[in-house]
Amino acid sequence: MVKKTLQEIMNQVKKTQEELAKTHEGLENLQVEGNSGGGMVKAIVNGRQELLDIKIEKELVNPDEVEMLEDLIVAAINQALTESYELAQQELSKVTGGVLDNLPSILKIPGLKD
Repeated sequence: MVKKTLQEIMNQVKKTQEELAKTHEGLENLQVEGNSGGGMVKAIVNGRQELLDIKIEKELVNPDEVEMLEDLIVAAINQALTESYELAQQELSKVTGGVLDNLPSILKIPGLKD
């Protein structure tokens, strides 16, 4: 009886691993957009936190205001990355049923830094 239960658990683990792999691959096809400057700078990121594209309105390209443009680019990319990370967590939670959500806190070992 115990052997059958263990086998069932192993099968479930294997199935979950396969679903996680599929979900992880699918994240590559999901895209989110971050923007700044009222939409004048847009960054497109996929669900794997990879920058795919960046769009900058021509009006912002001014050699005298490069620092402002750089700040807007960073803000747009960071917004897109944050949304992408949240989207990835939601998709992975669907597979794991939220089981892995608290894993980092469960695995905290005294004396180790986060």
